[in-house]
Amino acid sequence: MPHDVSLIATIAAAFGLALILGLLAMKLRLPPLVGYLLAGVVVSPATPGYVADVGLAGQLAEIGVMLLMFGVGLHFSLDDLMAVRRIAVPGAIVQIVVATLLGAGAAMLWGWSGGAAIVFGLCLSVASTVVLLRALEARGLLKSEQGRIAVGWLVVEDLVMVLVLVLLPALSGLLGAPASGTTEAAAAGGSAALWSAIGLTLAKVAAFVVLMLVVGRRLLPRLLWWVARTGSQELFTLGVVATAIGVAFGAAKLFDVSFALGAFFAGMMMRESEFSHRAADETLPLRDAFAVLFFVSVGMLFDPAVLWTEPLRVLSVVLVILVGKTVAAVALVLMLRYSLGTALTVGASLAQIGEFSFILAGLGVTLGLMPAEAQSLVLAGAILSIAVNPALFSLIAPFERWLLARSALARRLEARIEPLSALPISTDEKLLRDQVIVVGHGRVGRPLVQALQERQVPLVVVDLGRERVDRLRAEGLAAVCGDAAEPEVLVQAHVAQAAMLVVTAGDALALRRMVETARTLNPAIRVLLRAASEDEAELLRGEGLGTVLTCERELARGLGQGVIEALGASISPRSA
Repeated sequence: MPHDVSLIATIAAAFGLALILGLLAMKLRLPPLVGYLLAGVVVSPATPGYVADVGLAGQLAEIGVMLLMFGVGLHFSLDDLMAVRRIAVPGAIVQIVVATLLGAGAAMLWGWSGGAAIVFGLCLSVASTVVLLRALEARGLLKSEQGRIAVGWLVVEDLVMVLVLVLLPALSGLLGAPASGTTEAAAAGGSAALWSAIGLTLAKVAAFVVLMLVVGRRLLPRLLWWVARTGSQELFTLGVVATAIGVAFGAAKLFDVSFALGAFFAGMMMRESEFSHRAADETLPLRDAFAVLFFVSVGMLFDPAVLWTEPLRVLSVVLVILVGKTVAAVALVLMLRYSLGTALTVGASLAQIGEFSFILAGLGVTLGLMPAEAQSLVLAGAILSIAVNPALFSLIAPFERWLLARSALARRLEARIEPLSALPISTDEKLLRDQVIVVGHGRVGRPLVQALQERQVPLVVVDLGRERVDRLRAEGLAAVCGDAAEPEVLVQAHVAQAAMLVVTAGDALALRRMVETARTLNPAIRVLLRAASEDEAELLRGEGLGTVLTCERELARGLGQGVIEALGASISPRSA
């Protein structure tokens, strides 16, 4: 038996302590991830007793990031990403600039050089993928409009950080790093070398994206289909995990993009397969387990001594992350005419830092751009912001109510007219009589709308996505942006003249409100609802809300019809 079992020891210590301290955190009404972070501190080199292998823990955590981003890609289509580009791109760039200026300003007050201050500010500007996704999933917001905006925002941040990590060595001489072979060569090359590095980086990222869109979009779903044909569950799981990690590793080695970004695009391309939901379910236990290792590895890098040796600097870092970044994000989202609730959710989502911050801080110290204490301050800011982030999410609803009750400006922001919340005056009147109102233009709503269009059925689409509604209008469809549970939104969809309301998305509470509102405005309207599960469908049927369908039941009905037709019979009304 081999004597070197550092990998096994690290995993055993990480999972064991994470379980114990996670349970203790739950008992104290704290998020479990606080316990995971503390577990890392306990086995870190900064505390007495057993010390786990920091390098191994970091690599295991990287696998968790890959699997998590792959899972997000399986639920996040390219259409979702493009739908939020108008807010995600300017939002991410402006927030990075604001956070970098705030962090750099604090560092300048401490007497650091300009180059060190800029790199330090960049470390504080990018949010953690893992923390964001865990927070959104825990609150069921990952598929919401706020969730899509936050994820799209983070993808843009990741792309910017990839560019920064590649360019930083070339720019280190200009930023004041000590002279070395690399920096002298970069300086000798001048601006030509700089632009060459920028061009090469952009070309690599573009090549990766094009390769995934052209080749990956066709190859990865087909690969999943080939494996599924074997009928082996273990081979299917192996195929999914191998694809996620293999594409992420290849993307990092060949195109210099991050593991997380490579895995995210792999998931988005594999989403085209009909087995994507099964792939997401198969990898869920692995994603959860390795995500715990991510938080433990963060705790292992932290030296608690910085809390009492540099308390004011730690406080400054935390304020930049929790206040500066949040205020900047909230202000920008409001400027782009989104609701106050959306602005607060996006702001809370980004009020933390994580994996890219550690990588950038380590590179800055290695290049001699930042003092060693900068890395400790970044880690302290990450630990504290990650621990506080769940509390920020829980405060969104009460803070919004408090703000609306006391601020006339907040009430005006909430009540202002959304430009796409009303149908254009030029809308054909024929589309607004005996029309079908389709709520949701996602994976289920899109083919339904296409089928209705082919049969020239008059319809109005209601969707929360502003960019999606804008695109539908450009295609000549009548579409309204807003929450169909709100009376004014259904009024704009002319529900009083509608023949049918079809709801393709929404939880049970939202479905009840939509139906109640629609029947108040049009008692004769027919209602067709899609439920998330059979249990939810039974509850909705019991309340008499309308005809309720589930994907599972309709699939079983279609299979039964196919079997009976193949046998030369027909389904009787009773058996149908």
